[in-house]
Amino acid sequence: MEKVSGTMSIGALASAAGVHVETIRFYQLTGLLRTPARPAQGIRRYAGADVARVRFIKAAQRLGFSLEQAGQLLRLDDGAHCGEAAALAEARLADVRERLRDLRGIESVLSTLVRACHTARGKVSCPLIATLQQADGP
Repeated sequence: MEKVSGTMSIGALASAAGVHVETIRFYQLTGLLRTPARPAQGIRRYAGADVARVRFIKAAQRLGFSLEQAGQLLRLDDGAHCGEAAALAEARLADVRERLRDLRGIESVLSTLVRACHTARGKVSCPLIATLQQADGP
């Protein structure tokens, strides 16, 4: 990793955080990450705290939080807002549970259709295709 006096270039920051340079620029554009001043040498420098911030944002995204929600969590990171952070997490958990219910329903329908496809013999219409062609669907 490129380091100069405890600071790094945007490329080094991106590499250290495991993202593309364009991601860093997007986070800056949206206000999730500070844009350091450009010194006389013309190269902006980033610190280890910036790496931690980008990693935090990516970790929040892996849990399904939007970038806006990740920004909210970052603003709550002073130790005094755990209840507000928990409320965001509870809302996210409710969404995940709802999506899991939907996925279980999809799994059930697809499982039935796959079994029907494997048992269909002769010149009958494929049960999967016939079901998808119905106006109301499965």
